[in-house]
Amino acid sequence: MKTFPAIKPPLITALALVVTAIILGGCYMPVRFDAEIEITRYGFYNIIFNGYLVSIPLYDGLRKGKISAGEEKIKAANLKTDLTRDSAVKEFQYVKQGHFKVHWEKKGDLLRTKMVTFLRRNANIISLKYVRTTGRITMTGTAVAPSQAKRLSAMGLNITGELRLKTDANVVDHNATKVKKTKKHSKLYIWKLKSIFDPSPNLVISVR
Repeated sequence: MKTFPAIKPPLITALALVVTAIILGGCYMPVRFDAEIEITRYGFYNIIFNGYLVSIPLYDGLRKGKISAGEEKIKAANLKTDLTRDSAVKEFQYVKQGHFKVHWEKKGDLLRTKMVTFLRRNANIISLKYVRTTGRITMTGTAVAPSQAKRLSAMGLNITGELRLKTDANVVDHNATKVKKTKKHSKLYIWKLKSIFDPSPNLVISVR
C-alpha cells in the first residue's frame, strides 16, 4: 500500500485533539489521522479532522480486481461530489486504492444542536451527543466488533492516529490513555491509536 506523506497538525489556537474510530456499518474508515476537539463547560464545541480515509467498497473492489482503472476514476469523482456537498469538508484529495485525504472542520453550540457527527449521520466515525435530561455530553468513537476488525485487517487495512480532546468541563468518565493539565483549569485527554484492534475512544462530560 502507498506510504502517505506526513500530516501536519493544523495550527488552531486553544484547540486540543480528539477523534475517532471506525465506521464499519457504512462505507468509510479512517486509516491515518490527526483530529482535534475542544468542548467548553458551556457546551460550545470545535472539531477538526485531518487525515486519510478509505472507501471500503472501492478499496475491496480494486484489491480483488473487480474495478478497472477507468471505473476507479469515476467512483473517485463520485466520492468527491458526495462528500464535498458538506460545507464542513474544507479539503478533499483522492490518492489511490480507495484512499482519500480530507480536512473537516465544524463548530457550534451542542446544547442547541444536541448532536454532531463526523463524517456525517449515515457515516458516523465519531459523535458528540448532548442529552438534556441527564445534563451530559458524550464523545464516542464508533466501536468495531473483533470479527469485523479481523476481516478488515485481513484485507490489509489498519487504523493509526492521535486523538486529543481539551475541555474545562467536568469529565466524569473516559478511557483516554493519557491526561494532561493545561492552562485555565482545562485538561487534555489523549488517545493514540496504533491498531484497528484498539478500544474505541470514549469520554463523558457533565455540564450541570
